[in-house]
Amino acid sequence: MKAALLREMLGESLREQRFALGRTLREVSSGARVSLGYLSEVERGQKEASSELILAICTALELPQSELMRMVSEKLLKAETRTQNQVTVAA
Repeated sequence: MKAALLREMLGESLREQRFALGRTLREVSSGARVSLGYLSEVERGQKEASSELILAICTALELPQSELMRMVSEKLLKAETRTQNQVTVAA
């Protein structure tokens, strides 16, 4: 199993929040003042978002950065736990 990457967990969490709000990529990209294509790449974990861009996206989603970081932290913890369990079972 591949290691979890922060950019992937961040993008996944942003996409989940956007879906939960019923917002389109176009709406959020416009609100965050970032291109639709770039936002799509961030959501897919293909681009590393700067802290300024994360703030802009969170603002467009009306999502506190602290809440986003909590969501990402929980995802990373689950992924790390799965990886550790697989290593223990394989040993």
